Amino acid sequence: MTLSFALLGAGRIGKVHARAVASNHKARLVAVADAFADVAQELAAIYGATVKSIDEIERADDVDAVIICTPTDTHADLIERFARAGKAVFCEKPVDLDIGRVEQCLSVVEQTGATLMVGFNRRFDPHFKAVRQAIDDGAVGAVEMVTITSRDPGLPPLDYIPRSGGIFRDMTIHDFDMARFLLGEEPVMVSASASVLVDERVGELGDYDSVSVILMTASGRQCTISNSRRATYGYDQRIEVLGSKGMVAAENQRPVSIEVANAAGYTRPPLHDFFMTRYTEAYANEIAAFIATVTEGKAPSPSGADGLAALRLADAALTSAREGRTVRL
Repeated sequence: MTLSFALLGAGRIGKVHARAVASNHKARLVAVADAFADVAQELAAIYGATVKSIDEIERADDVDAVIICTPTDTHADLIERFARAGKAVFCEKPVDLDIGRVEQCLSVVEQTGATLMVGFNRRFDPHFKAVRQAIDDGAVGAVEMVTITSRDPGLPPLDYIPRSGGIFRDMTIHDFDMARFLLGEEPVMVSASASVLVDERVGELGDYDSVSVILMTASGRQCTISNSRRATYGYDQRIEVLGSKGMVAAENQRPVSIEVANAAGYTRPPLHDFFMTRYTEAYANEIAAFIATVTEGKAPSPSGADGLAALRLADAALTSAREGRTVRL
């Protein structure tokens, strides 16, 4: 079975998902919708798709699934709309910035029996998956401490910050999902600190650019997260899991993995410059997993409930940072 996709939103992340669909022989991109017609037409032309409106996609018999890459404040409405239309839904995180609205949306998904998968792509990165597999195989024993480092090369456009939901809901939320993925238990305590160290304008917009978080589960397992909006050396993505029998780690990836040694010393190529190249394989694997979910009747993972759990942690971290206290869930 070939799954026919419509892409809602032809911006940066939409282009990434379009490429992932086109690279999968079990899928085809048949329609693209975007508020900017020229952007939609340009992307549709690349993949032989048709530009359609949201209404046309909703009614289209040749669309099996939609990928939602529109602004965050449209996600919940679109999920509900296409769930009621009988389409499978893949939605970029988050479902919404408000927990109550997410709960309402997930209720509609449950009532309609629709398939909803939320875009936490890092679960599908081969290196991070291998870390999880090592845990499952018992290679490091019982998980005790997880360390996640996630640092962007630079700030996003400043006009994006007010609508992003803030660093905890926009950036750290990926790490909250990864923490849940690796800890094997739900965090029940959140302690966060946050600063403005990169650009004072971020603070003027009500956000932070440098944060640290400690999560703890009921059994005492811990996860430490380090985030920064500035890493001059590239896109810094590392994880480490310490267990009762040992340690497993996924180091930074480079476009070319070589090392040069000469009289000047040892040098290696720079890191990937951002998520579009660092997680190319993860995005392709993510779409493949969604296709399998729909065609084979599997339970979606990450699900809407996973998205809700990560958002709860993000909200708790923001409260902790603002109020200077540990938040219990």
